[in-house]
Amino acid sequence: MSSVIPDTVPTGSAPSRHPLPAGAAPAAVSLRDAVASLEGRPVLRGIDLVVRPGEVVALLGANGSGKSTTVKTVIGSVPLERGGLELFGTPYARFKEWHRIGYVPQRTTAAGGVPATVREVVSTGRLPQHRLLPFRRKDREAVDRALDAVGMLDRAEDGVANLSGGQHQRVLIARALVGTPDLLIMDEPMAGVDMASQQILADTLRREVERGAAVLLVLHELGPLEPLIDRAVVLRDGCVSHDGPPPKEVGQHALPGHDHVHPHSDDDHPNNTPRLLA
Repeated sequence: MSSVIPDTVPTGSAPSRHPLPAGAAPAAVSLRDAVASLEGRPVLRGIDLVVRPGEVVALLGANGSGKSTTVKTVIGSVPLERGGLELFGTPYARFKEWHRIGYVPQRTTAAGGVPATVREVVSTGRLPQHRLLPFRRKDREAVDRALDAVGMLDRAEDGVANLSGGQHQRVLIARALVGTPDLLIMDEPMAGVDMASQQILADTLRREVERGAAVLLVLHELGPLEPLIDRAVVLRDGCVSHDGPPPKEVGQHALPGHDHVHPHSDDDHPNNTPRLLA
């Protein structure tokens, strides 16, 4: 992937509630003129996307508009055919600090069918910092803090196979949080989870933003997260149709091109394995 031009706000975008002074840290994500395809089918047709530290950006759009492909491009599991990507000011090809990014994938179980406890699954979120080194006391403490943040510390030794859908999602969020990421990416984090889990997610994201993390969310509806959203980037047919305040009526029915079908995946590729979890 090629480098991108210096950080500027895409045309038509709205200022963040967290404006950065001159000389401040670079954007967590700077995606420029991004073009990408899945199995030969064009999905992204020139996406511009900027996410700054301390900012919460929601990706919205009808089914098949390119939301999931956009985040998979950011984490490297879908390559760009054209355009550029920088993460924390570093061109993607030279970026090595993957521990700075926490990723919650779409529609999956916490252990992917492998028998494991809640603690074991969340502990894998520390691997980018260790590789083959043994875990230390501070790693165990980090796991406990992440589980406590999502209300799952009391289930730490339980098997993930015994959890509800909302509890699975909380475990995946804890796994993303355990490395104290500077950028948190979540693909449909509220799909199929109960209201209690949605509120826990909202409270967790609020704390992450308060410490300065950037957040990029693919959402079907804003729900309890609406007060946290700084900008909404609405995609249509692989292009940005809106970048600014969230539309007054948000949800798939309110977005252009909605087909009144609510699958959990709009553009998943069966062979995509996020680099962060490799």
